[in-house]
Amino acid sequence: MGLFSFIKEAGAKVFGTSKPAVDDAADAAAAKKRVEEAAASQLEETIQDLSLQVDGLKIYISGDTATITGAAYDQKTKEKVVLVVGNTSGIAVVDDQMTVTNPEPEAQFYTVEKGDTLSKIAKEYYGNAMKYPVIFEANKPMLKDANLIYPGQVLRIPALD
Repeated sequence: MGLFSFIKEAGAKVFGTSKPAVDDAADAAAAKKRVEEAAASQLEETIQDLSLQVDGLKIYISGDTATITGAAYDQKTKEKVVLVVGNTSGIAVVDDQMTVTNPEPEAQFYTVEKGDTLSKIAKEYYGNAMKYPVIFEANKPMLKDANLIYPGQVLRIPALD
């Protein structure tokens, strides 16, 4: 459990880009709440579509902070859920309040910088650039191609077995 920081403007977009017309502050607050609820619902659906097993998954968004609750099947699943939510444009902080049904060691997180490749990251963490498939596999299904990572994206870096 804990707070994880992300780059707010990096990642997939789930918040609407157009601003609804509002007459007063109360309407603006209600409109903002509806957008946050819709984004949270879309993230929950995305996590289900990725077949990440979390019983009782619930995401709450307030401003640029997302709070996640539920019981993840294992640590790997928990970390992937945090990354799906955190690698969403508009989210700067993820408050992870999930529990884990089948505990295992935690992975490290790495924020991609300009010029990074999975091979370069593998060389830094494992001392061997050819271990990049370990990082790629650890970030599936969020990564679909080992060559498609972007600055600001946060990746899981698991310990080698």
